[in-house]
Amino acid sequence: MSKEELEYPTQNGTTFAKGLLIGGLIGAAAALLFAPKPGREMRSDLSNKLSIATDKTKEFSGTVTDKTKSLATAVGGKVVDLAGTVSGKVSDLASTVSSKASDIRTSVSDSKQEIAATLQETSKKISDTAEAASTEISEDVKDASKDISEEAKNASDEVKAGY
Repeated sequence: MSKEELEYPTQNGTTFAKGLLIGGLIGAAAALLFAPKPGREMRSDLSNKLSIATDKTKEFSGTVTDKTKSLATAVGGKVVDLAGTVSGKVSDLASTVSSKASDIRTSVSDSKQEIAATLQETSKKISDTAEAASTEISEDVKDASKDISEEAKNASDEVKAGY
C-alpha cells in the first residue's frame, strides 16, 4: 500500500446501508401486516410508507453521490499533487458508488413491487378466511337457534302435559 492509501483509506458502507434499508422495509411491511387494520387502510398505509421509503432512498443515494463526488474532488486535488494516477482511481470510485446507489434504488423498487404483491396475496387470503369463518359462524348460530327452539317447544309441551 502506498502512503496516500494509508492516509486516505476508502470505506465501503454501501453493503451495510443496503442491508439496513432492506431490513427496515421488511420490518415495516411485517409490522403493517400484523396491524389490526382493514385491508384497504393497510394497503393505503403500506403504499404511503413505500413511497416515503423510495423517496428517502433516492434522497440518500443523491446525498451519497454528492458527498462522494465532493470527497473525490477534495481528495483528488491533493492526490493529483502527489501522484497523477490516483485521480483516475478516485473517479472510478465515484462511478462505482454512483452505480451502487443506482443498484440500491433498483433493488428497493423491486422489493417494493414484491412486497405489494405479497400484501395483495395476504389480503386475499385474509378476506377468504374471514368469509369462511363468517359462513361457519352463521351456520353454527342457525343450528344453535334451531336447538334452542326445539328445547323450548319440548319444555312447553312438558308444561302443558303436566297441567
